[in-house]
Parts: sequence; structure tokens; C-alpha cells
Amino acid sequence: MPKTRINISLDQDIADFARVFAAENRVTVADLMTQYLLNLKRKVEGRNAEFIFADSAFQTTMQEILTRLQDGSAVWHTYDEVFAE
Repeated sequence: MPKTRINISLDQDIADFARVFAAENRVTVADLMTQYLLNLKRKVEGRNAEFIFADSAFQTTMQEILTRLQDGSAVWHTYDEVFAE
């Protein structure tokens, strides 16, 4: 899906928190906002994904991924490597 730019104004302490949180979790502030808004959209549309989050295998996998992202051991691939025909 094509991206579009949106400008928002935040209190300085919230903007600082978002930057630090994003850096600590190796994501961008845009990624944080996207995930937040996507979750909000799903709740508004009644498409709650709680059942996925409750699955123990999902939780374990997400924790493993988060750990690899935080400690820098995650292996990154290019788009072409992942989606090569």
C-alpha cells in the first residue's frame, strides 16, 4: 500500500517518549503510530484480534522476536530476498 505523509503535533514529553521507545525497540515512530492506529481501527470495526494474542505459541514467538530485535541478533533481509520470484 502506498504511504502518505501526515503531520501531527504532540506535547514535547510525549514526542520524546515516542522517540526513545521507538529507538529502544528498534522501530520508527511512524511504525508505532501505524500499529496504534491499526489496532484502534480494528477495535472500531469490531475486528479485535485478542484471540491471537491469547495463544501461548503466539506470545512465545513474539517474545523471542522482541528479544532478537532488542539485542541486535535479528537477521535482516532485503525485500528481494524475501519476495524473490
